[in-house]
Amino acid sequence: MPSLRVLIAIAALLHAGAALSQAYPAKTVRVIVPFPPGGSADAASRSMSEKLSGLWGQPVVLEHKPGAGTTIAAAYVAASPPDGYTILFCGAISHAASANLYRNLSYDAVKSFAPLGTIALSPFILVVNPGVKATSVRDLIELAKSKPGALNYASSGNGASPHLAAEMLARATGIQMVHVPFKGMQPALVALLAGEVDLTFADVAVMPLVRSGKLKALAVTTAKPSPLVPGVPTLGEAGVAGVEIPSVAGFIAPARTPHETVTFINASMSRALASSDLRERLIAIGFEPFDSKPEEFGAFLAAEVRRYAQVIRDAGITVD
Repeated sequence: MPSLRVLIAIAALLHAGAALSQAYPAKTVRVIVPFPPGGSADAASRSMSEKLSGLWGQPVVLEHKPGAGTTIAAAYVAASPPDGYTILFCGAISHAASANLYRNLSYDAVKSFAPLGTIALSPFILVVNPGVKATSVRDLIELAKSKPGALNYASSGNGASPHLAAEMLARATGIQMVHVPFKGMQPALVALLAGEVDLTFADVAVMPLVRSGKLKALAVTTAKPSPLVPGVPTLGEAGVAGVEIPSVAGFIAPARTPHETVTFINASMSRALASSDLRERLIAIGFEPFDSKPEEFGAFLAAEVRRYAQVIRDAGITVD
């Protein structure tokens, strides 16, 4: 039997560990955003960070480290102390795709991180210029098959989400289209509106152009219809099976972040997402609030890394 002195020592250690976990956060928490300020990622991460700051009574500040397909920010966070004070805003598609596009990364997209939880999901929307003679996905596929290589699609760059989505659609349906990459989504949409390209996959920010009739929305890429895009079918409902491309965003931390800290942050995120003000704010900027456990987000990220490895390999996608 352990001596009384040993039992007292064990109890003291347990108490110290509990006190340590309860003390988090005791200082400013930094959220590293791998995109420039002003975009949807900035808005979503800022919305959650401000809510967490209120819950914790500590500053939760954003730092933007864009570049190299989100790998600069990811490498920075992976190399940071695993104490919960440096967190990465993670867009699952860009994180997974970049892991397969960029060579000699200093981190592993899965093993180097501890998933904390998700914030939101949103669909991509297949939109076409009104001059394209297609009012449905089926029409678009028939048009593309009747004129192989005649249709072209815009993206925000090689390996970006619109590029990957279009390649997945092409391979699922057997159509041939020409890829026209741009440096960002804004110039891609300008070209689409001008009729210089025929179609693209855009985020929910494109809906004002759809409502005004300047673009036509044919389908969303989520498994279920999106309340953010009412009346627009999923690709599955439109007859294209197996092409589901949800845009999921969340927080991840360096690997070896203490389990107690991970659990605490996840519980705080869940509490934040249960609040009506945060939910309304996310919906207003084009996101469906989406809560998950760390292990669920981790499994999803690992699956996305594998999936986009296949897409990138099959399509022969490279980055400069």
